[in-house]
Amino acid sequence: MNKIKLLLVDDEENFVNTLAERMKMRDVPSKVVYSGEAALDVVKTHEPDVMVLDLRMPGIDGMEVLRKVRATNPKVQIIILTGHGTDLDEEEARKLGAFHYHKKPIDIDELLGTVKKAYRERIEDAMVIAAMAEEGDFDTARKVMDE
Repeated sequence: MNKIKLLLVDDEENFVNTLAERMKMRDVPSKVVYSGEAALDVVKTHEPDVMVLDLRMPGIDGMEVLRKVRATNPKVQIIILTGHGTDLDEEEARKLGAFHYHKKPIDIDELLGTVKKAYRERIEDAMVIAAMAEEGDFDTARKVMDE
């Protein structure tokens, strides 16, 4: 699998740094940020393929990051990973377009599987768009890109 551009977002620095190390040990390096504001800055300049996002953070919380990223960068696959989420949070996150919703603690291999699945879906979408454009079906390709 190609190198996934993975962004990990969590205000619990020890947790997210450990998560990044464990992902790196599995050949999936990542960029780490500790706030919603920093996540939005990264997305503007270096769009990730997949973002693993905590919900409860000071300042801009994860749900607001999800809303903003879906509006500006809809192809970023966002996986919620939270220790404090409720069923209502999960329902809202899914409505807003989260790829998946996990609760902490999580088995690292389960999370890695979700990250790879999200990346694969992003790549498959890009391939469909490219095939449509190659066949001259630009209107449908644009519609798919805008979904």
